Amino acid sequence: MLSDRFGRSIDYLRVSVTDRCDLRCSYCMPKHFKDFEDPPDWLSFDEIERVVGAFVRLGTSRVRLTGGEPLLRRHLPQLAGRLKALPGLADLSLSTNATQLGRHAGDLRAAGVSRINVSLDSLDRDCMSRITGRDSLPLILDGLKAAKEAGFAPIKINMVALRGVNDDEIDDMVEFCIRHQFVLRLIEVMPVGATGQDASYLGLAEVQRRLKSKFKLKPQALELGGGPARYLASADGSTSIGFITPLSQHFCASCNRVRLAVDGTLYLCLGQEEKFELRPLLRGGCSDAELEQAIRQAIELKPQQHDFQQRPDKIIRFMSQTGG
Repeated sequence: MLSDRFGRSIDYLRVSVTDRCDLRCSYCMPKHFKDFEDPPDWLSFDEIERVVGAFVRLGTSRVRLTGGEPLLRRHLPQLAGRLKALPGLADLSLSTNATQLGRHAGDLRAAGVSRINVSLDSLDRDCMSRITGRDSLPLILDGLKAAKEAGFAPIKINMVALRGVNDDEIDDMVEFCIRHQFVLRLIEVMPVGATGQDASYLGLAEVQRRLKSKFKLKPQALELGGGPARYLASADGSTSIGFITPLSQHFCASCNRVRLAVDGTLYLCLGQEEKFELRPLLRGGCSDAELEQAIRQAIELKPQQHDFQQRPDKIIRFMSQTGG
């Protein structure tokens, strides 16, 4: 099993297939940002498969495809099929803004993607336009419909809670997810890049207490994926509501993940600068044994915890550059 110097098992790899996105969410990427990686510097599908294969041989069992918006990468279902075929990979999932999901849901499901997370911060069309920078809500709802028809389960809704922006819609989102049997995950915004640092932070402790009382939520025993959310179940048990609290109640002691950016940079923590460049090794003709040793060496760099509370201005790269 792959583990770091603090004894944490690293069994979850998030793989960014592009740093591009067709939205400009206010907490993620500046409206006019254009400093993207050049396509020749992207890892090819062969290189991604090779890195993921090395991680899986080292004991990583969960892989999530991310971006930017991963569905902007051409032929993504082909990559998904190749990764799903790797012996030892137990779970292949996808994070998406769902604007392209209506066209790709069936192919992704057929390729072996079993679960999807969809970013949806509001059910109000004008509010979503303000957050995402375009009229995105109808496309997202069409994508969710296509995902249900394709048989994805569970479908998780990621809602970043923003004070004074969408916090008055949280109850409506809970009711929407209960009605459609989606899993809702409420997320505290993280101070990653200028956009995240300027966002209107809302701690979720009081929100959790209020929702627990109003909707008769109860403790959730069943694990839902390998992420950091702490879940409560709806009264009838039909769905769950998770709370991701990187600032108010951080989960660094149990962090089980690293992130592979589209250029082959392995980021060891969202809130620190430690990283390891894999692309030079891949394009320099390294052997599988050398690649695995490099990954072990990289994991040793993983820090004990982030500094979001002490240094909220520390991380200047944007979330989309890290890999979601």
